[in-house]
Amino acid sequence: MDLTFNKNEDHHKLKRSDLKKKYARIKKGGGDQRIAKLHAEGKMTARERIEYLLDDPADALEIGAFAGYDMYADYGGCPSGGVVVKLGHVQGRLCVVVANDATVKAGAWFPITGKKNLRAQEIAMENRLPIIYLVDSAGVFLPMQDEIFPDKEHFGRIFRNNARMSSMGIPQIAAVMGSCVAGGAYLPIMSDEALIVDKTGSIFLAGSYLVKAAIGESVDNETLGGATTHCEISGVTDYKAKDDKDALDRIKKLIAKMGAFPQAGYNRIDPQAPAKDPGELFGLLPISRSEPYDMLEVIERLVDASSFEQYKEGYGKTLLTGYARIDGWAVGIVANQRRVVKTKNGEMQFGGVIYSDSADKATRFIANCNQKKIPLVFLQDVTGFMVGSKSEHGGIIKDGAKMVNAVSNSVVPKFTVIIGNSYGAGNYAMCGKAYDPRLIVAWPSAELAVMSGNSAAKVLLQIEKARLEKAGESFDADKEKALYEKIKERYDQQISPYYAAARLWTDAIIDPLATRHWISMGIEAANQAPIETRFNMGVLQV
Repeated sequence: MDLTFNKNEDHHKLKRSDLKKKYARIKKGGGDQRIAKLHAEGKMTARERIEYLLDDPADALEIGAFAGYDMYADYGGCPSGGVVVKLGHVQGRLCVVVANDATVKAGAWFPITGKKNLRAQEIAMENRLPIIYLVDSAGVFLPMQDEIFPDKEHFGRIFRNNARMSSMGIPQIAAVMGSCVAGGAYLPIMSDEALIVDKTGSIFLAGSYLVKAAIGESVDNETLGGATTHCEISGVTDYKAKDDKDALDRIKKLIAKMGAFPQAGYNRIDPQAPAKDPGELFGLLPISRSEPYDMLEVIERLVDASSFEQYKEGYGKTLLTGYARIDGWAVGIVANQRRVVKTKNGEMQFGGVIYSDSADKATRFIANCNQKKIPLVFLQDVTGFMVGSKSEHGGIIKDGAKMVNAVSNSVVPKFTVIIGNSYGAGNYAMCGKAYDPRLIVAWPSAELAVMSGNSAAKVLLQIEKARLEKAGESFDADKEKALYEKIKERYDQQISPYYAAARLWTDAIIDPLATRHWISMGIEAANQAPIETRFNMGVLQV
């Protein structure tokens, strides 16, 4: 190993260490005092409930752990969006589990909470997975009600999805383990089966104070909507549990008795570890996102036996396409090649850029994977499509459109890993969030934006400089440098993987060494949903 490798390794391992520290703080939710208060009430935390429910908590994937990160500072923050979502096994069956975190504003719904719940339901619907709701929420966070209540992708969409999943035959089980107020009362009751914990769980459209104000009736919350009321009088809930663990044990029994459902039938054989050491990933990635490296070396540390069968190896060299296995699952990989490569006619092609021939190759490969029912994995480190007169005259727009069309109409499950740059239209062509990957994750080295911080700062600087000069302000070199640094600092914050994860543009920021596990479990989930439509590119034929 050379000095550059060692420097790269130190840099990226520090990034991983920082990720783990940030995640450890997030897992505290509302903090130790609020956790202690919850325990004093005889309740488990959201994370404790999920860990007790899952067969192997360490094997589970957490979706949206960084949702809300560095957001809502005026309201004290909202760690993990006030809700914990995990994909894991319950009694041997893969499930989506959603648990309100009552240590964060009593489990109230911020705008990002709604978005995260919708993402959890989307994962369940796409993959036909049972979904379990562990409800403990005070309802909508009223100071921000205008950003979560009335729109299409707001709070009401949750209940619409409850109804849609019921019609699709996707099992939904809800346990009312705390407050369940107002519109939120519909979520557990629109599930197939509902449990309620005695003395701590409650469901009502209006609490005792509002009832008193609205109709003058004096009634306590337990009588109004406690476990005895809903299990013995109203019939709203199906099972009464004596405490949290009793409710979770009941859910395990319900899941254990579910029958088998049809599967998609993706190809899997016995897994093999990569022949090349995955730990070397940290040293292979350069510190600077503009430096070249060989993406093939990365792939060989992610796939079984380090075996990668390239498709059109000598053509369209700024994209690598080919077949491999990850944890035994057959996959088709589309990856940006970061090396500067020479074509057969002697032309140089720059790494991280998609050229016409690369787009054409990817389009045909995606079509082949759809024909053969092979899941697709996109490894992103892309700056965009090639520009300039030669590219425009060569039809780069149409070739790029074909690739985007193929990604859009792909019917096999897609999984996206953002390793480095994810800029502009390159994000779209390489299956960014808008193109419905079943899971999309980022390494700590990732950057997501229209363009790099350096490029964007230069463009924005010229615009700001012209505005100030038009207003008659002087603009010397020192002032220009100061303004450039200010703009770049602001922009760099927005291209951070944490900024993206906070807004659920990605499902997670992951340790690179966890990449194989994420893709494997993602395909296992996708395998629960048979493909029901055929791949068709419409007018943009391959």
